[in-house]
Amino acid sequence: MSAGAYLYGVLAKYTVNEVGAKAQVQAVYPVIQKWAGSYLLEAIYSGSIAKGTAVSLSTDADVFISLSSTTPDPLADIYATLYNALTQAGYQARRQNVSIGVTAGGYQIDFVPGKRQSQYGYDHSVYKNKTGTWAKTNVKTHVSHVSGSSRLSEIRLTKIWRSLQGLEFPSFYLELALIDCLTGSSTATLSDNFWKVLGFLASDFPSRPYMDPANTNNVISDDLTSAEKQAVKAAGLVARAQKTWQSIVW
Repeated sequence: MSAGAYLYGVLAKYTVNEVGAKAQVQAVYPVIQKWAGSYLLEAIYSGSIAKGTAVSLSTDADVFISLSSTTPDPLADIYATLYNALTQAGYQARRQNVSIGVTAGGYQIDFVPGKRQSQYGYDHSVYKNKTGTWAKTNVKTHVSHVSGSSRLSEIRLTKIWRSLQGLEFPSFYLELALIDCLTGSSTATLSDNFWKVLGFLASDFPSRPYMDPANTNNVISDDLTSAEKQAVKAAGLVARAQKTWQSIVW
């Protein structure tokens, strides 16, 4: 079996059941509507499903909850009350960085609440639970930046590798790093590109800064500590020392 055939087989193995994931989002949505009330503008798929980078080893669906700029509550309270609403509705909820994760019907769903910064446009403020601060972002810019990158297979394969290695490596950070790493590379050979990605993670990755394309003041690479970046580098070094693809992703 060729390297390409094997790696595309791995991708097929971890395909997400988007129909099932979206059905569970719809099941949870009444809780979101009740919690947000009249301040709810919309909820959109904002992560891997929207970008085309979903794999079954990580979150199945990411939903961005857009709240009106007139929402009176501070961001920390918005984040905390969403967690409480989901928990009180009987869902197993988890406080993450900017999202609340829930398990619903066997699917992992992340809900990100954001307050629109003005009446117009799609810039939002989101709460960062790790630091107790806030950041400006625009998830529609994120989706278009990644979905139009022509690197979706490489991103999905690296997400699979990340999960198999048990690495802390936020998906948007991973996506930005891969798009940067593969700038100018051919889109024709998945195995060559994935090998290049592993080499990049094993070398320059920890020192490379990445900014939110919707807000350059939001440093996405700060979402990992130095130790967490070094863990990614160490895993990359181990992967590059392997002799077969089967030893790297399976």
